Amino acid sequence: MKKIGITLMAVSMMAISCKENKEEVAGERNATEMLESETSAVANNIKIMPISHATFVMDWDGQIIYVDPVGGTTVFKEMPAADVTLITDVHYDHLEEETLAAVKGKSVLITPQAVADKMMDLKSTHIINNGETKTIKGIKITAVPMYNLTEGRLDMHVKGRGNGYVLEKNAYRVYISGDTEAIPEMRALKNIDKAFVCMNLPYTMDIDQAASAVLEFQPKEVIPYHYRGTEGFQDVEKFKSLVYEKNKNIEVTLMDWYPAAN
Repeated sequence: MKKIGITLMAVSMMAISCKENKEEVAGERNATEMLESETSAVANNIKIMPISHATFVMDWDGQIIYVDPVGGTTVFKEMPAADVTLITDVHYDHLEEETLAAVKGKSVLITPQAVADKMMDLKSTHIINNGETKTIKGIKITAVPMYNLTEGRLDMHVKGRGNGYVLEKNAYRVYISGDTEAIPEMRALKNIDKAFVCMNLPYTMDIDQAASAVLEFQPKEVIPYHYRGTEGFQDVEKFKSLVYEKNKNIEVTLMDWYPAAN
């Protein structure tokens, strides 16, 4: 009887221990889920302020990012000062040194080598080329290729010269395409939460090619930008329809990138 009592006590203690362990695991899981939820909420606090064409300002939870600032200082007067400034390419609609010098302030400047080669002032400049990653002010910044694929456009954007960018903070990922067609590197992107995708002819791609790429890499949200070409504007409403026709889970957000045209 004594042995039976000892055995029952051991079984009981094991049961209590298992219960406690399960509760600890459940508690850890709940804490992790809460942390992930809080992180996601922080990461989603992003405000986009289009300036024009390829130029915009992003307020990411109070951290200010300028992308391809061109167009003079007037359009930036009401904007908060930049913490990080990204330049994608050497063309005039992405790199305008006079505007850049006036508005970048004390921000950290991120450029590909080809852009740096054209600049007089390289103070606070970090050069990142295709495939490279640097963490700047808590943002993981990866330079991804941007180039043309179509015969007759190949010399407009040569592979390796300019950068698209993937920015990551708080487990949230933002893709900025720069000037590109629907290249394999774009189609292979993973876990993109917000994507800025260009679409203008003859310099990059049309809405069909852009929609094809977006449907393949499936960002949670896509924002068409840089959609004015030599023959006017691409039909972004139709782009939206092309995406929704195949995948309604991808949110297409249309913004006013050309206020002067209204």
